[in-house]
Amino acid sequence: MNAVTAAELTKSYGKENIRAVDQVSFDVQKGELFGLIGPDGAGKTSIFRMLTTLILPESGSATVDGLDVVKDYKEIRRRVGYMPGRFSLYQDLTIEENLQFFATVFGTTVRENYDLIRDIYVQIEPFKKRRAGKLSGGMKQKLALCCALIHKPTVLFLDEPTTGVDPVSRKEFWEMLKRLKEQEITIVVSTPYMDEATQCDRIALMQAGRILSINQPDAITASYPGNIYAVRHPRMYHLIRELEMYPQSIGAYAFGEAMHLALPSEKEERVRSRDISDIEGYLKKRGFDGAAVTPVDPTIEDCFIALLSGGRKNEEK
Repeated sequence: MNAVTAAELTKSYGKENIRAVDQVSFDVQKGELFGLIGPDGAGKTSIFRMLTTLILPESGSATVDGLDVVKDYKEIRRRVGYMPGRFSLYQDLTIEENLQFFATVFGTTVRENYDLIRDIYVQIEPFKKRRAGKLSGGMKQKLALCCALIHKPTVLFLDEPTTGVDPVSRKEFWEMLKRLKEQEITIVVSTPYMDEATQCDRIALMQAGRILSINQPDAITASYPGNIYAVRHPRMYHLIRELEMYPQSIGAYAFGEAMHLALPSEKEERVRSRDISDIEGYLKKRGFDGAAVTPVDPTIEDCFIALLSGGRKNEEK
């Protein structure tokens, strides 16, 4: 039995009937760390709110631990832990008071399940008398996770838990999730950060309420349809216009300090050498002498852009 199953979940909002979630289907295996990856407005939060029984689906169905999200909402609320994207603990209560409050709500005690939160709580315990509203972003994040775990949930839902925190805290948070996974807790996490996708066992790439692809991160990058070349030149602003016009280009876009040029060529060394020579020659004729062209492995972000591009082309046909 899967820990989470969603079947054609759909949700719309407002008089305009704006479709936030559009027939989304996926499953999460027990003990899996599953990621919903996509930008703001992709529908991630609406999916989480349906799975945690906070809102009703417009159509479709879903189960958590084999329990229906509509019929069995009371039992689901006892079993799951939910950390919303916005910090939602009591600002005027201290760290210690917030934790005791949530333990009481779920009919347990901090002492009973302390082993589950120990590795996280020890990092904020020196500040246990500090009010939650006075904590840094990273400390708020750790407190919210402790409160979501204090009743020992079977499934943990984390909605964009690393948004707005520093890179060090982001790294620490993912390390904490991996330790929790070892305790056989199923974790469903959402994030707009494409670089965090590789931390998950499997991911679903989302845009505009739809799932574009579901697979292991390595499998998604391995399936990229072609080669990617990082191109650098002092005149970067003008470079993108020339690359967009390059014959056979299936994508040209800024990527960090370079431009990424995607070509539908075969993934062979001789083909890549030929591509590099052709790109350099093309740019030289257009006044971009000395452009540096190097082949790079596709990232999740490259794959996401390719999927978006493919979807737009299909809509135009």
